[in-house]
Amino acid sequence: MNLPTYIVEDNATIRENLVAALEELASVRTLGWAETESAAVAWLAAHPHAWELLVVDLFLKQGSGLGVLAAAQARGKGQRVVVLSNYATADMRSRCAQLGADAVFDKSNEIDALVDYCLSLTARS
Repeated sequence: MNLPTYIVEDNATIRENLVAALEELASVRTLGWAETESAAVAWLAAHPHAWELLVVDLFLKQGSGLGVLAAAQARGKGQRVVVLSNYATADMRSRCAQLGADAVFDKSNEIDALVDYCLSLTARS
């Protein structure tokens, strides 16, 4: 099964590499992506049931991943939201959890953990 996933990441190189890695290694099917908070929030509002995984960076071209997390709080029971950021400090992990993030991964050293997380989601389906 392919995990329908929406990506919120403003860096094109990181986004392209992330999509390629997740599609190849983690059975992810990318539905699309956004570079700004407002574009991500609009997509989520227009497609409330289309996705099962939302991957969010914290720093975006406009707005913040925290705003995207807040907008995703009313998601369905089977939908998961994870943060992938270079700023995965203990304080930021706590803030993300308060806003409903299911997991937080550091871009620099936790990509394998993100892949494992995605695989665990596809295994339970």
